[in-house]
Amino acid sequence: MWKDFLYYTKTERQGIIVLVVLILGVYAAPKLFSVFTHAEDTNRTENEKFDKEYHDFISSLRDTKPHNTSSHSFQSFPQKEIKLAVFDPNTADSTTFLSLGLPPWMIKNILHYRHKQGKFRQPEDFRKIYGLTEEQYQTLRPYIHITKDFKITKDTVRLLTAQNIQQDTLVKYLPGTIVCLNSADTTELKKIPGIGSTIARMIVNYRERLGGFCRIEQLQEIHLKAEKLRPWFSIDADQTRRINLNKAGMERMMRHPYISYYQAKVIIEYRKKKGVLKSLKQLSLYEEFTPADLERIEPYICYN
Repeated sequence: MWKDFLYYTKTERQGIIVLVVLILGVYAAPKLFSVFTHAEDTNRTENEKFDKEYHDFISSLRDTKPHNTSSHSFQSFPQKEIKLAVFDPNTADSTTFLSLGLPPWMIKNILHYRHKQGKFRQPEDFRKIYGLTEEQYQTLRPYIHITKDFKITKDTVRLLTAQNIQQDTLVKYLPGTIVCLNSADTTELKKIPGIGSTIARMIVNYRERLGGFCRIEQLQEIHLKAEKLRPWFSIDADQTRRINLNKAGMERMMRHPYISYYQAKVIIEYRKKKGVLKSLKQLSLYEEFTPADLERIEPYICYN
């Protein structure tokens, strides 16, 4: 008799198994859902934290970007403790990078680059850092200073000259030849005894940054012996390019070797608050400008 109640056909047994699985699934589904929801919330929280850190950094850079035209007082500083200062990416430590406003994950990328790729040989190499945006690079670019492994001394000049003489088939100028320092290209400069390809490029590159030479002594700023090169050069001061202090923007002024970020900021703030500049004497009261600074930039500026 009892077998009649406990006996099930194959179809009935399959149905019972399916029913049991469904019942277990109903009880287990909430727990599984909470586990996946927690994992998704965790990932979302981490992504939001990363995005917030990134956007905070960009916002802080915008607060200190050179062309910021918002109406702050002249002595205003960013709310965050970000100090834009000259740094060498080859030797700067993590503390220095943090003070520049870079987040820890980007500092790790910089240190990894130094370990794997070696040294930054020119400021443009810093652009290769993974995660660094073009906007961040342009903000930090004026403060990147690559320390050379060597200075161009007398012995170095001789070595470079000897190498260039072997590789260069150009005929050197005879003594008494005069070359215009502000218009000569690298080919013409290499014809001067003692000047090879490396030194010729240095002269042309620095001339481009200056806007032209106004004194032979400026060659000393790129570690060249000005007195030894003086007999070969003439200077046409009319060929220098001048910066209009009443119209030029921050970036234009900062590209000049004689104008720093803080000096350019003084000029912009002065124009906003007091109007047109007519003389460098108007800037002499600011501590950012020393008498020597004003004397250096005088040949490279105009007012209209």
